[in-house]
Amino acid sequence: MKKITALLLFIFAGLNATAYGEEIGEVTTVFKLLSPNSKIVIEAFDDPEVPGVTCHVSKAKTGGLKGAVGLAEDPSEASIACRQMGPIDLSKIADLKNGDIVFKESRSLIFKTLQVVRFYDKKRNVLIYLVYSDKLIDGSPKNSISTVPVMKWN
Repeated sequence: MKKITALLLFIFAGLNATAYGEEIGEVTTVFKLLSPNSKIVIEAFDDPEVPGVTCHVSKAKTGGLKGAVGLAEDPSEASIACRQMGPIDLSKIADLKNGDIVFKESRSLIFKTLQVVRFYDKKRNVLIYLVYSDKLIDGSPKNSISTVPVMKWN
């Protein structure tokens, strides 16, 4: 009984820790007559550690009955575009760690996530954002990157 309780707590803790961006829009990719359509969703989120940078992520979302009740596993495909939208505090950039998770979202009931991680190319003075999905056992090599040159904001 303790093992089942611990597993349920782990699952629900993972669901509650999921972060979501601000939904901008969506398009239908597969029409479903009696359940939600499969679609591509576009979301925006601001980098919490680098104010002035906003990223937009497009990702597939599974429809159908499983999608309606949250049991579907969403595809691993995602794309990202990040831009400097305001001034960036250059002193904060020096303290960033490569590979920090900027955004994380559940893509299935358990064990699959979509993540955006940040890197800083000091030589070129560029922030790099990588979006990919991972799974406890078998992740996906499908990924996309976006770069943001760190420039003085006028």
